[in-house]
Amino acid sequence: MGDKRKIAVVTTSRADYSHLYWPLRDLAAHSNVDLRLIVLGSHLSPEFGNTVREIEKDGFRIDAKIECLLSSDTDVGMAKTIGLATLSLADTLGAMRPDLLLLIADRYEMLAPAAVALALRIAVAHIEGGEISQGAIDDAVRNAITKMAHIHFTSTQLARQRVVSMGEEAWRVHRAGAPSLDHLRRQKLFTGEELEARLHLDLSHPTILVAYHPVTIARDTVREADAVFAALRKTEGQIVFCYPNADAGSRNLMERAKVFCAERGSGRIYTNLDPLTYWSLLAQVDLLLGNSSSGIMEAASFALPVVNIGIRQQGRERARNVIDTDANEQAIVQAIGQATDPEFREALQGMENPYGNGHAAETIVRVLTGVPLSERLLMKFPPALEQQKASEF
Repeated sequence: MGDKRKIAVVTTSRADYSHLYWPLRDLAAHSNVDLRLIVLGSHLSPEFGNTVREIEKDGFRIDAKIECLLSSDTDVGMAKTIGLATLSLADTLGAMRPDLLLLIADRYEMLAPAAVALALRIAVAHIEGGEISQGAIDDAVRNAITKMAHIHFTSTQLARQRVVSMGEEAWRVHRAGAPSLDHLRRQKLFTGEELEARLHLDLSHPTILVAYHPVTIARDTVREADAVFAALRKTEGQIVFCYPNADAGSRNLMERAKVFCAERGSGRIYTNLDPLTYWSLLAQVDLLLGNSSSGIMEAASFALPVVNIGIRQQGRERARNVIDTDANEQAIVQAIGQATDPEFREALQGMENPYGNGHAAETIVRVLTGVPLSERLLMKFPPALEQQKASEF
C-alpha cells in the first residue's frame, strides 16, 4: 500500500457499527488510508442476528473475524469473552501492526483491543470518551480506554473538558460530535410507508419503541425489569421491542419480551435493525422507552419524547426530550403519560441536540490522517509538563 497510513478499526456489535459507519466510509474512500476492519463479538452470533452480514452488505472488506462471544448469560461469560478476545487480537494486531487503532465508546469487550494495542505500542484513537453512565460498567470501561488512548474524539464540549481534566493533553482531545448523527445528515430516512413495508408494522397506531438493556453495574442485572414490564402491561398502544445488548441478563430480557407479546396478543420484537431502519423508526414512533444511549444521543434530533428508566444512563448529558424516572411501576406509567401528552411533544419542536450536528466523521478522518505518527504520539505527559517537554519533539 506504499506510504498509506494503516488505520485499523474494531467493531463488536450492531450498536457501535451504526456509529462507526460514516467514519469507516470516509476512511475507506481516503486516498492516503489503508483501512483494516476487525469484526468480533455479537456481530458473529446467530442469536444476535449475525450482523456481520450487514457490514459485508455495506461493501466493507473485513480483514479479521474474531470469535470470542460465549453463549452465556452471566458476568463470568462476559469476563471470559474479554480474555478470548485479548488472545486472538494479540495475534491479529501483532501481524497487522496498524499505525492507528480506532475504538469507540464503552462496551466491555473494547478493553481487549485497547490492552493489546498498549502492549504492542500501537497508538489508539477513541470516540465518545468523557461521557458518564454511572449505572453500567461501561462507565469504567470508557474511562479506562480514555487513559490508554492517544487521540480522543468527544461528542460534547463538556465531555471534552472531562477528558482534559483526566490529565489528557488538550491537543489530543477533539470535540467531533456523535458520529451516529451523521446518518441523519448524509442519508435519506425511510418514510412511514417504507418502514411499514420493511417491518410489516402498522404505524397508524400509537407506537412505543422499547430499547431496554441489562443494568450491568448491578449484581442482578435485570432487577429493574419487573417494573418495566409491569408498567408496559398498563400501557395502551403498539409495543415494539429491540433486542438488548449481549450482556449478562440479555437472554432473560429477550424471553420476557416474548412472553409479554404472547400474553398481549400483539407487539413486535426485532432481533436486529440496521442503522438506517432504526433511525427512521425513531422519526416515526411516538415514544422511546428504556435505558438505551440512543434515547440520550440520537432521539433529541427527532424531538422524540424519551422515558429513560433507572440508573443505567445516570450522569449523561441529556436534552429536554428526556424524562427520567425510577424503576418503579407507577413512576414509569406516570412518565409515559407525560411523554405522550401532545403538549409535551409540541414543546419539543425546534430543540437542539447537544451531541452534534452530523459532521463527526469529517473531524475524525481529518485528525486521523493528519496527526504525526511520531514517538511523541505514544508518550503522554501531564498538562503541567506539556510546555516543558514540547521542545524535545
